[in-house]
Amino acid sequence: MNKNLQAAGELVRNVFRASPDRASWFWLGAAAFVLLTLGMRSCTTLDPGEAAIRVNNITGATEVITQPGLIMLLPGGIQDVYVLDVSPQTFHMRGQETKSALEVRELEVRASDGSNFVFTDTTILFRAIPSRADAALRDSGLGYAYYDWMLPYARSILRDEFGRESTISVSNPTNFGAATERARVRINELLGKHGVEVTSIVTPRPKFSQEYENLIEARNQAENQLAVIDSDLARAKTERERKFAEVRRDQNKIIQEKRAELEAALAEAVTNQTETQREVDTYKIEKVAAGEAARAAAKNRAEELAGQLTAQYATKKAEIDAFRNQPVERVMERLGERLKGVIIQIQPFRNDGSPSKVQIENLGGANERAN
Repeated sequence: MNKNLQAAGELVRNVFRASPDRASWFWLGAAAFVLLTLGMRSCTTLDPGEAAIRVNNITGATEVITQPGLIMLLPGGIQDVYVLDVSPQTFHMRGQETKSALEVRELEVRASDGSNFVFTDTTILFRAIPSRADAALRDSGLGYAYYDWMLPYARSILRDEFGRESTISVSNPTNFGAATERARVRINELLGKHGVEVTSIVTPRPKFSQEYENLIEARNQAENQLAVIDSDLARAKTERERKFAEVRRDQNKIIQEKRAELEAALAEAVTNQTETQREVDTYKIEKVAAGEAARAAAKNRAEELAGQLTAQYATKKAEIDAFRNQPVERVMERLGERLKGVIIQIQPFRNDGSPSKVQIENLGGANERAN
């Protein structure tokens, strides 16, 4: 508004300096006054952190303006403009009593297990939504009337969400952080319809009774000791793995050395086996060749002997055949030649009174030689 007045005054001074006729100053001044009055009634300035709602009083239409600068209005009451503060605001729940719309009594919650705990200073950052400033103005009213939405919604929803937790779970920052986020989402679902939103909820560590605080402290100490034990276990595990790695490295070295030795011995054994096999094959070839040669020689000898025997057989057969065809005298002559030098003892004996034949017994080799 002050910027508009300054601009109008500067315009009037420029007009007076440019006019050569001093008699017309009156009319120019009157015109400037009229223009200044109309300007004051038909425009306004929007600063950063503010939103304006321009209302057409004839049609009832509303327009939300969020861009800082000069806002023009139709004169004669056709349009009105309402400015709303949309900068971030801070709502506190702390202390034992309510002091203002932005500072109320601390938040006390009953947990799901029946115990009570208190958040001594809960801070909520909120603002009127710039793009929905018309809804905030319509549902809340002018100025900072939208502050009144915070107390009932924030307290009831925070109590509801934190009341779902037990005293054990709520003492864990992760759990009550999740409860805080659930509460923020629920509050925005309700307040968003009225053009207000919560951007952040900051809750301190809940405060319990002294006995429970002592238990929490003891638990924290136990958790710290557990963390130390876990750290020692992790360090021992790392050391164990390091020693295992060293043992595996040494054992692998020994295994590799033994494997190299065994592979060398295997290669030598394979070489010896190959050499032995070669010698065996050579010996086998030599023996087989010698055996084949001996077999061939024996076969030839056998064939020769067979020929000889056949010849001898033929000769003997010819002699037998020739002997068979000779007369008895020649046979007896030949028999006498064979029995030459053989002594035959003949002893006559009488079997009866008139012997008719003589029995001869071959003694010693007589029979054999006779044959």
